[in-house]
Amino acid sequence: MTEASTGIRSWPDRLLPGLGALRRGRWGLGLGCLAVWTGCLAVLGLRWDRVRAAVAGGPGDARLAVLVLGVAPVVAWWLAGRSAATGPPGGGWRGAARRFARSPTAVAGLLVVVGLYLTALLAPLLAPFDPLVQGELGTARFLPPSVAHPLGTDQFARDILSRVLYGARISLSIGFVAVGIAVTLGTLVGAVAGYLGGWVDGVAMRLVDTVLAFPRLILLIAVVALLQPSIFVIVAVLGLTLWPSTARLVRGEVLSLRERPFVDAARSLGYSRRRIVLRHLIPNALGPVIVAATLGIGNTIVLEAGLSFLGLGVQPPTPSWGTMVADGRRELIGAWWLTTFPGLAIVLTVLAFNLVGDGLREALDVRG
Repeated sequence: MTEASTGIRSWPDRLLPGLGALRRGRWGLGLGCLAVWTGCLAVLGLRWDRVRAAVAGGPGDARLAVLVLGVAPVVAWWLAGRSAATGPPGGGWRGAARRFARSPTAVAGLLVVVGLYLTALLAPLLAPFDPLVQGELGTARFLPPSVAHPLGTDQFARDILSRVLYGARISLSIGFVAVGIAVTLGTLVGAVAGYLGGWVDGVAMRLVDTVLAFPRLILLIAVVALLQPSIFVIVAVLGLTLWPSTARLVRGEVLSLRERPFVDAARSLGYSRRRIVLRHLIPNALGPVIVAATLGIGNTIVLEAGLSFLGLGVQPPTPSWGTMVADGRRELIGAWWLTTFPGLAIVLTVLAFNLVGDGLREALDVRG
């Protein structure tokens, strides 16, 4: 019996988006939509006072959290409804999405990534305490995990759970924006070099080789040390030093694509080089770029954590996973929770992005 032949199942699907996808065997989409819907409703009910205060004129990050709290359930509902009307797998991006959905590990990684970003955006509503406010130093320092402080407190009596939640905003934002800069710059350089060839290709690739010749971590440490460490500087430095690998990848794809018949047809029609590169070559080379970008976000988060651990990243008291690990390195035995929980957050995030990247590589059939 199909869903269209009975109206009994339609009402639960409307109340809890994702149930229909679960019945059709689409576990990733169903669990994701259901988790987002129920989670946002739970946050709205449990943190109603904070939501009301943010709407009445709270800080900008709190208002952004309320906006996400309202938009996320609508998106989950829309995705759940759209899944019921999808046709056969087909090819192109829709076929790739279906192949990606058939990988349990890739779907699990995607669910974790979505959950991490939602948690980071909703941190002002989820965090039980202000991450910067110090507690009573005489009685609340180095408290182990408890009901009042689920992940314990640090040397300044600050709540670890709150700092991990707010630290996610810093680490995930730096990873996403830095990789966005690197992918954009690398894609443009690689596409132009691969299509034009000649001296342009030679100069661009020698520049790529020069940047790759420097040890990346040492180069990052040197540049950040010369400047005043800040979130903007870290994002800019990471983005401007990670693009060469993307440029090489895109150049290789464009060298193959520029000999295809559709490029010859574009030339015969009199299209400009800019149009051919931007509208024909780059869109057809996006598959490997998306995979590289997904894997690169995890690596960038590790680099940022390493810089913060060395004291060249996000400066205290702003919470960052790397700085939290660095702050607790002297208390590994007596206060193991200081480094364990932010360290686990880094491991979970990098693992999730790597699983998504591996799933995209298989779905897009990227061989390298």
